[in-house]
Amino acid sequence: MSRVAVKKRILRVRDTARMRKIDSLAAEEPLEIRLDGTPLTVTMRTPGDDFDLAAGFLVSEGAVGSAEEISTIRYCAGATVEGQNTYNVLDVRLAPGVTAPEPRNFYTTSSCGVCGKASLEAVRTVARWSAGDDPVELAQPVVADLPDRLRAAQRVFDRTGGLHAAGLFTADGEPLCVREDVGRHNAVDKLLGWALRNGQLPLRGTVLMVSGRASFELVQKAVMGGVPVLAAVSAPSSLAVELAEEQGLTLIGFLRGSSMNVYTGEHRLVEHRPGEQRPGEQRPGEQRPDEQRPDEQGLGPERLGPGRLGTERLGPTGVTSGAGNGSAGARSPG
Repeated sequence: MSRVAVKKRILRVRDTARMRKIDSLAAEEPLEIRLDGTPLTVTMRTPGDDFDLAAGFLVSEGAVGSAEEISTIRYCAGATVEGQNTYNVLDVRLAPGVTAPEPRNFYTTSSCGVCGKASLEAVRTVARWSAGDDPVELAQPVVADLPDRLRAAQRVFDRTGGLHAAGLFTADGEPLCVREDVGRHNAVDKLLGWALRNGQLPLRGTVLMVSGRASFELVQKAVMGGVPVLAAVSAPSSLAVELAEEQGLTLIGFLRGSSMNVYTGEHRLVEHRPGEQRPGEQRPGEQRPDEQRPDEQGLGPERLGPGRLGTERLGPTGVTSGAGNGSAGARSPG
């Protein structure tokens, strides 16, 4: 199934020039998620990776934390009056003994992942894992490269220019998984669902990089997945910073080139990669130039080269001048 982009004939205006062309639009369609046949929520999303989206949504809600807690995920047949499958309705069957989350007020837009919750306290779901005790450290150059690495993996964005992206990276900056969607929260849920279905939860030692702002819901999703670091190219909200600080998450915003703002968890950000020598730093057992012996500084006979010893000659004061080596040594006239 490939419905991530839709073609549309448009009028393009550039100054006084007008032309007709075919443009690619990011697809947006509703996805209804059911639990054991009972409607749970409807979210507006970009079709694709729907199983990951449903599984990640349940991770974000605190309903599941391992693949064994989900029995099956399948598209519902006969979703239209004509009995055709629209691939816009999913039914998730939980494993026996797993408690289903409370249904929302049934609608989630592509711009809001917590809409429909009854209160702010209902938004604060309980995490299974602690991000605060993750000892991972990140080098500034690695973090600075993440936006470019995320952008390089945005294939649908290249065609439409209309999708958010979220990527999981190792502490060395290597990509683990990248997902795109019209909703930033959907992109993150797709990552969490991928991690759940591949046995990667909790996501310790990883970085979650997002292409937009860092909202409260994205911080919450990172915490629910056990992610210790969240980085965004734009600003965080006040509630996002508050939750990140409360949960021990490192939150980075305005990540653009080598510039970034670290709002919480700054202890995880180091200047250099582990094992990398800093400018002017002396390695263990290494001598500084002023500590070297004369022969190590090019002043001894072994530095003169073959045949050079026989070319020494006496100057008028009895001081030898080496043949082109610039060294001098006191000698008594023979």
